[in-house]
Amino acid sequence: MKTYLISLFSPDGPPPAEVDLSRIMTDLEVVNDEIRAAGSWVFAGGLGDQASATTIRKSDAVADAVLTDGPFIEAKEHLGGFTIVRSDDYDVVLGWAERIAGATGLPVEVRPFQGEEEPGQAPTDGAARSLSDRR
Repeated sequence: MKTYLISLFSPDGPPPAEVDLSRIMTDLEVVNDEIRAAGSWVFAGGLGDQASATTIRKSDAVADAVLTDGPFIEAKEHLGGFTIVRSDDYDVVLGWAERIAGATGLPVEVRPFQGEEEPGQAPTDGAARSLSDRR
C-alpha cells in the first residue's frame, strides 16, 4: 500500500463570516469515516494560523540555527490542514481528495510519500494506530 498526503490550502486570515465551519467539519467527518471504514486512515489534522509558524534555518557551516517567527514565504494561501491515507488505488485517493475539496471549498493537493520501501520512510502500523487513537 502506498501512503499519500492530501494537503488543504487555506487563504490567510480567519474564514469569512459566511463560511459555515460546523457544516464543513460535519462533511469532513463523513469523508474521514469512509476512509476509516476502508482501512486507509492514518491521520488528519488542521494547522494553526500561518502567523503561528516558526521557520528554522541551519546550514552545516553555521553553529546555531536561526529561528524566525512566521512563515518562510509570504503567500496568498498556506498549508491549513492535511490528511494522510494509505491505498493501493490512486483513483480512490483522488476521490477522497475531491470530496474533501468539495466539503471545504479549498484547493487540495495529493502527493505520494517517496521511498516507502526504505526503512523509516513509511508510518508503521503502530504509529498509524497511535496517531488515530489521539483523535
